[in-house]
Amino acid sequence: MKQPLILVACCALTACASSSGHPQDPLEPMNRVVFSFNDKADQYVLKPVAEGYRTITPQPVRTAVGNVFDNLRDVYSLANHALQLEGKKTATDVLRVSINSTFGLFGLIDLATPMGLPSYKATLGDTFAHYGWKQSSYLVIPLLGPSTVRDGTGMGLSFGYSSGSWVFQENRDAVAATILYGVGAREKLLGLDDTFSEAALDRYSYMRDGYLQYRNAKVGFTPPASQQNPDDDNIDDLVPEYMPATEPAAAVPQQPDASAPLAAAPAP
Repeated sequence: MKQPLILVACCALTACASSSGHPQDPLEPMNRVVFSFNDKADQYVLKPVAEGYRTITPQPVRTAVGNVFDNLRDVYSLANHALQLEGKKTATDVLRVSINSTFGLFGLIDLATPMGLPSYKATLGDTFAHYGWKQSSYLVIPLLGPSTVRDGTGMGLSFGYSSGSWVFQENRDAVAATILYGVGAREKLLGLDDTFSEAALDRYSYMRDGYLQYRNAKVGFTPPASQQNPDDDNIDDLVPEYMPATEPAAAVPQQPDASAPLAAAPAP
């Protein structure tokens, strides 16, 4: 797959990037170039495709497709929670996958959530953080959007498993599934672009600061006072109250599930 190669190339450029003003963004010159590329790719390709997908696909079908991929991501989360020795979350993932894969018709219907089984999504990047790699530099990945060196490494090593394409025997089917997953993730974010643009004087900094706050909080990392950027906004001020809690986004920085292809830098 091309995605892991892209991730390796990005990480290899680390030594070539100069320091920036943000302590967790030493790769800012390179990241801004990739961010601009992602923005154009989203504007001219991903967003129009997502709009077309919404137009021709009824909401119940889109929901069912999203449920299938969410069920596959639960399998990936199950593996990571097991690696982290998180017994309760691993057991919850087992129940979610079992119920949704059987009574939910291979994941088309999410029966587990209404039954009180929460979705604890975890990635290999979360597993790395669990075992000590909590602080990591910000990294913008081509077509996939905001990440960190830690999360990008995990994404590259687990790509195919995180997107669920491992269930397909033929490469063309796996590629088609990955594209559909990315288009579906982008479709959920349609309508949030204006909010993002209006809220951000510097779109790149807005995305980076919000994403890093989200990921640092999720992995339990608090930057030392000497490394905190006094210009950072609090993420609670960046996200409107009505914002749905969906995949990492073109409009709102969030953990892409590291798997989702997200192009507008600002999704597993």
